[in-house]
Amino acid sequence: MTTKTCAMLLMGLAIISFISVTSAISGTATYYTVYVPSACYGYEDQGTMIAAAGDTIWNNGGACGQMYTITCTGATNQGVPEPCKGGSVTVKIVDRCPSPGCQGTIDLSQEAFSTIADINAGKIQIDYTQV
Repeated sequence: MTTKTCAMLLMGLAIISFISVTSAISGTATYYTVYVPSACYGYEDQGTMIAAAGDTIWNNGGACGQMYTITCTGATNQGVPEPCKGGSVTVKIVDRCPSPGCQGTIDLSQEAFSTIADINAGKIQIDYTQV
C-alpha cells in the first residue's frame, strides 16, 4: 500500500467513526421484570435482552423487532451517583411502554439494564442507536 492509500483509508475510518458516534440519540432508560405478554409477540419467548419502546421509539408498532444498542451515560437521580458499568447492550424491541406511565425513552429488561448499569439506579441517562 502506498502512503497516500493508507492516509485515505485512515481518513475514511475516521469519518465512519465520527458518523457512528454522532448518530447516537440521548434519552433515558428504566427496567421492567414481567416480559409476557408483549405488544409485539404475545406470549412468544424473545429471550431476555429485550426492551419496551417508549412513545419516542414506538412508531405505532413499527419498532417491533427493531434492534437498539444502548449505552449508559450517567445518573438521573442522587441515589446512585455513578450507575454506569461501562460498555453497551443490544436489545430487541418486543413491547410498548406507553405514556403517561412510561418513565423512560426505553424500558429495558432487568437483565439488559443490569448489563450496563447498577440496578439500584432504577433510571439512567443513555445514548441509543438503531442497529
